[in-house]
Order: sequence, then C-alpha cells, then structure tokens
Amino acid sequence: MQKIPLEILELQGDGYHLLLDVYLFDKPFKMVLDTGASKTVLDKETLLHSGISEDTFQNTDILSTGLGTNSMQSFVLNIPLFKIHSWQQKNFETAVLDLSSINYAYEQMNLPRVIGVVGGDILRPFGAKIDYTKKMLTLRDRKLKFK
Repeated sequence: MQKIPLEILELQGDGYHLLLDVYLFDKPFKMVLDTGASKTVLDKETLLHSGISEDTFQNTDILSTGLGTNSMQSFVLNIPLFKIHSWQQKNFETAVLDLSSINYAYEQMNLPRVIGVVGGDILRPFGAKIDYTKKMLTLRDRKLKFK
C-alpha cells in the first residue's frame, strides 16, 4: 500500500478538486483525481509544451465522450514509468485528449495547469481509498483480482 498526499482545492465556493503530484517522462506535473472519470487522460497541449513529441501519440478511431462533448479526437500514449508520489506503474497506457477547457478554467481561477485526470482505470484496480480528513490517497502496489 502506498499513501499519497492529496491537495484539496476549493473552486471558488463551487466544489472541490483533488490534486496529485505525478511524474511522467521524468518531469513533475499536477493531475486531478476524478472518481467519475472512467480512464486516466492526459492533455495533448501540455504534453507537447513539455517536450513530448507528437510522434509518440498513437492515433485511434475512437471518439471520446465526456467533458461536454462526444466528438473529441483521442490518442493513446504509452508512459514508460508513471509515478504518483511513491506509487508507480511501468508501461502504462493512457488516453490523450484536448483538456484545454479544464486548464482554461484553472487559469481563470489563478490555479496551476494540470496535465490530466487520474481515473477509474487506476482507482478501482488498485483499490483506491480517499481520506479527505488526512488529505491522503491510498493505492495498492498490485492490481486487485475481480471475478
């Protein structure tokens, strides 16, 4: 079990976002923990601005839903080592989308950009537990086995 510190952001009296420190391609970023997201998703523009080549994105024919649209082009990216604090996964495959609407909203509130959202493809298989009082996320080191 890995205990991962959470940052809890109050969104101008309109709810809360949970932020995590992550490391992708040996660089630090912030990600939103989103219990309603089915998949972990990274922002295409933030990846490009941080030096990740567009050649590493694999095209898909899948149009992603959510974020107020059902016609968003998506890509797939393999991350050699994905670290959330002390928790890590090798060769983690994730979706890449245009998350500029999230970062635009963050900018309007004078909050730092995020590279994406951590979703259910990590939270459920690794038995995520969120402790709001202690500001802590707990993840198992190995995937749970579901029937």
